[in-house]
Amino acid sequence: MHHLLNSKSTNEIVQSPEYLSFRSTIPQKKIVVDEDPKKVWTIYDAGPRNVKCPLICLPPVSGTADCFFRQIMALTAHGYRVISVQYPVYWTMKEWVVGFQKFLDHLNLDKVHIFGSSLGGFLAQKFVELTTSSPRVHSLLLCNSFADTSIFNYTDSAVLFWMMPSLVLKRMVMSNYTKGNLPPEIANSVDFMVDKLDSLTQPELASRLTLNCVNCYVEPQKLLDIPMTIISVGFDVYFGVAMYD
Repeated sequence: MHHLLNSKSTNEIVQSPEYLSFRSTIPQKKIVVDEDPKKVWTIYDAGPRNVKCPLICLPPVSGTADCFFRQIMALTAHGYRVISVQYPVYWTMKEWVVGFQKFLDHLNLDKVHIFGSSLGGFLAQKFVELTTSSPRVHSLLLCNSFADTSIFNYTDSAVLFWMMPSLVLKRMVMSNYTKGNLPPEIANSVDFMVDKLDSLTQPELASRLTLNCVNCYVEPQKLLDIPMTIISVGFDVYFGVAMYD
């Protein structure tokens, strides 16, 4: 497994023809939707632009926009539009929801499907809950997500994440990766996510962990009208990190 400070990835997935094809054919875009120019959204927008109800992909704590490259390549080959998102630093759920609303406005998207992994799934649920007066989500796909942050047992200390050094935060996430011998495809996937984790800045990681762990839960009665698909894979997830079970 790569060291946290590894400057150049040797991960097999990063060097694979599939990933290299993705990076060479689908441009990365930077978007600012807030008044603060430092709040930059990084996205990959692939597929037919005339599709006005695309699939939005929201990553786990340690993920970046390119972690959905396989889904993007597979779905766009069948004519779907997929937008994978890496959002900027937001410290509260309200800030994130307002920012995501502005993001959808910027792309002129009135309705979207959302695929959220772990924290991404939690954010998607909260977005639906907090925008019931003006719904914009057509359906939800939740992969190893959660509906209550108390399961992580960090609700008391989450307010201090903003002041913790980046290395401490990364080690907090890394400590929950499964150790030992893993099947090659799983080991490569874990290594890939380590690379993504290593690329996050201290504010990015601290804000994500704060959203992931500060006391918050989803009000299920406000999601009853939304078609929802729940995906459970053969891994445990902690802080959005896939771990072999």
